[in-house]
Amino acid sequence: MTQFSDLNLDKKVLKAVAEAGYETPTPIQEGAIPPALEGRDVLGIAQTGTGKTASFTLPMISMLHRGRARARMPRSLVLCPTRELAAQVAENFDTYAKYSKLTKALLIGGVSFKEQDALIDRGVDVLIATPGRLLDHFERGKLLLTGVQIMVVDEADRMLDMGFIPDIERIFGLTPFTRQTLFFSATMAPEIERITNTFLSAPARIEVARAATTGENIRQGVVSFKPSRRDRADKEKRNLLRALIDAEGESCTNAIIFCNRKIDVDIVAKSLKKHGYNAAPIHGDLDQSQRMKTLDGFRDGSIQFLCASDVAARGLDIPAVSHVFNYDVPSHAEDYVHRIGRTGRAGRKGAAVMICSPRDQKYFEAVESLVQMAIPVMENPLGSAPVEEDSPSEAPAESKPKRTRSRKKPSSSDTPATEAPASDAPKPSETAPPEEASTKPKSERPKGGRGKRDNRDQVVGLGEDAPAFIRLSFSERRTG
Repeated sequence: MTQFSDLNLDKKVLKAVAEAGYETPTPIQEGAIPPALEGRDVLGIAQTGTGKTASFTLPMISMLHRGRARARMPRSLVLCPTRELAAQVAENFDTYAKYSKLTKALLIGGVSFKEQDALIDRGVDVLIATPGRLLDHFERGKLLLTGVQIMVVDEADRMLDMGFIPDIERIFGLTPFTRQTLFFSATMAPEIERITNTFLSAPARIEVARAATTGENIRQGVVSFKPSRRDRADKEKRNLLRALIDAEGESCTNAIIFCNRKIDVDIVAKSLKKHGYNAAPIHGDLDQSQRMKTLDGFRDGSIQFLCASDVAARGLDIPAVSHVFNYDVPSHAEDYVHRIGRTGRAGRKGAAVMICSPRDQKYFEAVESLVQMAIPVMENPLGSAPVEEDSPSEAPAESKPKRTRSRKKPSSSDTPATEAPASDAPKPSETAPPEEASTKPKSERPKGGRGKRDNRDQVVGLGEDAPAFIRLSFSERRTG
């Protein structure tokens, strides 16, 4: 079995790795580190949770231990799709470079430009950034990328989903043609493959698992959910989520609950807290300080349930996540792979449970098609038609009075007018005098038939008061 000591890494790096408790490299690390140390471009394809971060940080530190950084000109660049992932890469760099005299800077949103500018001005060996903030610094004239020797693109498929591909292409154009490129992704969409063909030179392709596969140590399941009524769907779905958490028992030590919409993240977290669960939300609309505080709380165990949008689905290394609950079926099938990849990491067992409603069926079929397996169906702990305990019982639909098109005012009597005896209804002949009943044909009746007056003798128009010029004929007007 291969050990880290067999990969020709720098001795200081090996010492830091050993102190971190790692002895055996993962398949992606074993395949990517040797060609990276040789200076070759690397294309790494592996499912999430397989150790891709160490696949590029370890060779980077080994290759950069010689040399000196210059002001505003970083020697290496790591691009990440989210702030959380960039911060995690920075933490890993600190762990593995503790015995190497290398400097780093983290460029992400939510942090003052002034503080980041001060770090860049001193010169950094490793620059870790999100694409948007990196370009902001470049356009302000605070950063030069002409000294980049090694460029890393992490979670490239997530970059594609978030619309960063044009920014990535622009950043590639700002770096030297002679750079070394390390490109990592969990899936290989056609657009990702186009970029690798354009910007990578004869890369060493390391594919340790079939694209879009899920971990074998993750127990997967799906629960069918059909609400009893449309207006109760959200409450009943939250009831089902709590029942699924309770059904897992003590094995559910902590969990990430994924929702498709940010508003649902807040609602689900608030509902769980209301019912006594230790939960907190995390999504892109929260302040960066709040997001980092929530993640730290989830890592140290002070928060048990993390309600998240897909901003937390990629790359976050939280080894001891026991469960993942997909409150919503992801609208992009690839996100399912990344979501459940938060559990079952580093050889641990994990569980992933998904709630599927009838309107999610097409997304669920896309997920099964992508992972090429039938996800086992689990029993609904609430039964097929869950009922709200705190909701008043509703009368059956048949007991409701039927609507009528009649505009007549309701009678004060308790008996509907339609049930009154026919003899009580007044007849037209009893209510209208005979002389007012019209016997003329319809075409000869005067318009405005609602009135009862006879308008035949009334003057129509101006009568005798009409001016003389109006009474002239058309020929008389012309000759006059």
